[in-house]
Amino acid sequence: MNQSIGISGCAVYVPPYRVDLKDWCQWTNSSWDKTSAVVGHSFRMRGPYQSVYTIAATAVMDLIEKYNIDPQRVGFLGLGTESSTDNSAGAIIIKGMLDQGLGIRGLTPIGRNCEVPEIKHACLGGIYALKQALRYLALEDDDRCAIVVSADIAEYARGSSGEPTQGAGAVAMLLERNPKMLSIDLKSIGSASAYRAVDFRKPVLRNIIRGTLNCHFQDLPVFNGKYSTTCYLDETLHALNDMLRRLKVSSSDYYHNLASAFMHRPYHKMPMNSFAMSYLFGLANNTASDRTELEAHCRQVNLDPDAVIAEMRSKPDVLQLVKDGNIDDDVYPLSIRLLKEFRNSAVFKELVLSKMSLGSESMKDIGNVYCAALPAWIAAGLEEAAETGKDLTNRNILAVGYGSGDAAEAIPACLVKGWETAALKIGFKEALESSQTLTKLQYESLHDTGLAQDLMEPENGFVIESVGQSSNPSFSDEGIEYYRFIE
Repeated sequence: MNQSIGISGCAVYVPPYRVDLKDWCQWTNSSWDKTSAVVGHSFRMRGPYQSVYTIAATAVMDLIEKYNIDPQRVGFLGLGTESSTDNSAGAIIIKGMLDQGLGIRGLTPIGRNCEVPEIKHACLGGIYALKQALRYLALEDDDRCAIVVSADIAEYARGSSGEPTQGAGAVAMLLERNPKMLSIDLKSIGSASAYRAVDFRKPVLRNIIRGTLNCHFQDLPVFNGKYSTTCYLDETLHALNDMLRRLKVSSSDYYHNLASAFMHRPYHKMPMNSFAMSYLFGLANNTASDRTELEAHCRQVNLDPDAVIAEMRSKPDVLQLVKDGNIDDDVYPLSIRLLKEFRNSAVFKELVLSKMSLGSESMKDIGNVYCAALPAWIAAGLEEAAETGKDLTNRNILAVGYGSGDAAEAIPACLVKGWETAALKIGFKEALESSQTLTKLQYESLHDTGLAQDLMEPENGFVIESVGQSSNPSFSDEGIEYYRFIE
């Protein structure tokens, strides 16, 4: 592979319908202090005439216009989502909308010779689509580019522990050879996967049993919060270890030389804990000085370093927790105790908080957007770095994706010369500006029925114009969405 490949641009779209979590705390008698510290400040909801396909297509259309992409150069259009509602078609639906919108704008359509895969694996589908696009470019001889859009709609039952972590949005990414923003080391990406049973699932059978397969389709998940956290920590650790093995570097050296790190972000606090845990685990496998540092942290909480290291080097069977009916147990109990101490240390502030600060505040206003969560944080972080004049040229960054079920990808990347120009076009903060803060009645109605009174109309992009009703031998389009482009 003689040429570098990576990301040349990003565009973000979130629906305008905003739930302020401070308001939500008042509606539900929840703690605002805890919610704001752990989860964030607000989340977005899809509108009555929106679906994951319209949200995704709107983001891609914005990407094409912001970066002046020739649609005929697009040889790969990938969709990563866990919110699709058609079990046959995927990214081709988005391509159809784009061709319609491009025609209205007087532009050429996307070329006929274009791959259109949809990839699903919980919140990791977008990263898997990204890897497939990178491989496509690595093997492509023609002057082509690729577009990957990560889009999702996260909905949880009202009254559930997941309710404040809802969200909706999409991030479209332009991938090229000789990228203008971020070069990705494809060969060194670390991978991990393991079956976890009840971590986080969306069985269609559940919706049928509950009688919720109707026009307002809610794909509410089956999830177990404490167990899901255990799965997240364990799987990301394995992916990071695989990446470090491929890079042939120690975790201590790699982490200290990083400019910034981004991880899958179901809510604000989760990635901080995962990154900190991976650093501590790295200390158990490296040099004598790393061991000395680990021992010092252990002494702060009266833990036996040898016992901690033995636990870190163990290979626990997380799935066994389900089989034994102990999903609230920790597979790394000593390490969890150590982590709580480490969060109060100067090293944590220097290594974790500082390297995960870019874009972090902006992400508190987007909610959990599943597949789009990691790409959104990268977009927010690079935009903030460019706007504040942070010098990151030729600096390494880390991106860690995760999908329940379980799988994780650890991606080493580097910012290329001139990255600021591309980053300043992202428009993450601009995407958040168009909003309508919902009342309690509007939120509950939109959540439960898909409709609410006095909602603002989307200012631009794609919407569902109608849904087919015909079902007869001569013509059938029952349940198929038809779309309209708003200028």
